[in-house]
Amino acid sequence: MEEIIIVPIVIGTLFLGLPWLILHYITKWKQAKTLTGEDEQLLDELYDTARRLEARLHTVERIISADHPDFRPAVRSDEELARLENDMSRRN
Repeated sequence: MEEIIIVPIVIGTLFLGLPWLILHYITKWKQAKTLTGEDEQLLDELYDTARRLEARLHTVERIISADHPDFRPAVRSDEELARLENDMSRRN
């Protein structure tokens, strides 16, 4: 009697439950790889904020260097700036 119950349960688990479980997590994995529209909007806002803060920093550095001739602002190479800009443009 127990064999009659166990066999359908095992067959159901193998042919229905296991594929469903695998397909379910494959779908979840694919959805997790992509950014949502809300995430992309937040990323764009953060990028814009960073650009404005960078402009403000340059303004402050110019003011300080005008007041104090010994002040040397941090200098980034053109290659590094180009690389950062390229990285950001590929994300958009």
